[in-house]
Amino acid sequence: MRAKSKPRNPKKDSPRWIVVGVVLILVGFALFLLWSGFRSMSDFTTDSDAGSAIPMAVNFPAPQLALQSVDGKNESLADFHQDVLLVNNWATWCPPCKAEMPTLESYYETHAAQGFMIVAIEAGESQDAVSQFAQAQGLKFHVWLDPTNASLMVFKNASLPNSYVIGRSGTVRYAWTGAISRSVLDEYITPLLAQN
Repeated sequence: MRAKSKPRNPKKDSPRWIVVGVVLILVGFALFLLWSGFRSMSDFTTDSDAGSAIPMAVNFPAPQLALQSVDGKNESLADFHQDVLLVNNWATWCPPCKAEMPTLESYYETHAAQGFMIVAIEAGESQDAVSQFAQAQGLKFHVWLDPTNASLMVFKNASLPNSYVIGRSGTVRYAWTGAISRSVLDEYITPLLAQN
């Protein structure tokens, strides 16, 4: 005669299923984060338009903003009133910010002689950290320090990276949030360089 099996105690089995469920949720969440991170990095490390931000036409006066450069000089946006100026808010810890720097540097080198300038404003890191990054990237445009996030406040945009193009008239002409490709820079900014 077969021995009777003990009836299962649902209360005793519940903790095991809860643990399994939590582990599966955590694994799924980790895979999602991993996939999202790699996907966004692959978008930003190519110079294709697929992952590029698209500028939005705007029309407002450039804000008054003065900060210290990574070289220790006090500079102001008004110092560049004769240039077409791209203001780029970024951070050393931000992957898309770092990924777009070679694109910005390349565009700057091509168009500097036409009166184009970039001021890259780093949000909060130390002078040493920003200086090391700028040197490692070979950045020739202006790099400013912003320990209090003043630039993010005057432009009213805390998402990084974000950029604004100021025309020679002192009016902000384009704005975007996110990394941008070379071809989109060529399409939107190059025509401004031909204007007086």
